[in-house]
Amino acid sequence: MADRVHPAPPPPPPLSSSPPHQPDSQRAATTAAAGAVTPPTDTTPLQQHPSFARPAAPPPGTYIVQVPKDQVLRIPPPDRARRYKKLSTRPARRRALRRACCCACAAVLLILALAAAFAGAVYLVYRPRAPAFTVASLSIHGLNATSLALSSSSSLAPRLDAVVRADNVRNAKVGIEYRGGGEVAVSYDSGSARLAAGPWPAFRQPPRNVTALAVSMTGNGVRLTEEQAARIAREQAAGAVPLQVEATVHVRLRFGGVLRTWTVDVRARCDVAVDRLDGDAVAVNRGCKVKVRPLWWWW
Repeated sequence: MADRVHPAPPPPPPLSSSPPHQPDSQRAATTAAAGAVTPPTDTTPLQQHPSFARPAAPPPGTYIVQVPKDQVLRIPPPDRARRYKKLSTRPARRRALRRACCCACAAVLLILALAAAFAGAVYLVYRPRAPAFTVASLSIHGLNATSLALSSSSSLAPRLDAVVRADNVRNAKVGIEYRGGGEVAVSYDSGSARLAAGPWPAFRQPPRNVTALAVSMTGNGVRLTEEQAARIAREQAAGAVPLQVEATVHVRLRFGGVLRTWTVDVRARCDVAVDRLDGDAVAVNRGCKVKVRPLWWWW
């Protein structure tokens, strides 16, 4: 008995294509049926996208070392640890130094402002004024006509005694303390020929007071030119010999009973005319100029 052989069924056509002999309506129906039968699922493979592509493999012989990010940013290598520590502490040190400089400058400015305000308040309350000086009398010895005639060839040693008046009337609330170390000098010919010099006495002068003090001055090795000796002789014959009396004294101002200033320098220059150069002369004051130097660099 012979076996019956059945022919194999033909393979099904693909979903994306339809037989060319099917009409358009049948082709649309077949596509819709295929889409309804096989819906996409989560396991359906996605199309390859460039963003999901794996990085290219490094060439052979290349080593890749991956270090954690926190270690890269915070932990320096051992050979640079000291330098890293030095550089990391430098900004803090600079900030501290800058802060200290700013504080020091602010403190100095504050102290200066307070001192200026205090000095201004004291000035407005007490109104200090410089003292005035006049030459009351002048006694001259050793400058007679015989000595003046020989002054060009031999030296002179004159002696002068002066009475100087220190006037503090303009200060109603300020006393003056005259300290030692001052000097009084008498010169001729606008200071070019210095005749004698002596110390200024130390004393205290209360407010609204006038004090007359005697000053002794001596000279040694004084020489006059022939022109100066002849001029002095003519002026003495006329009864008006011009002399210059200069005083440099160190004083302190006293405000009340406690407050007082530092030592300041007072320089006074008085132009005086005397009628004679031997014995007690009549002194005629032609004006005095007083300069006060409150600071050592200011004259």
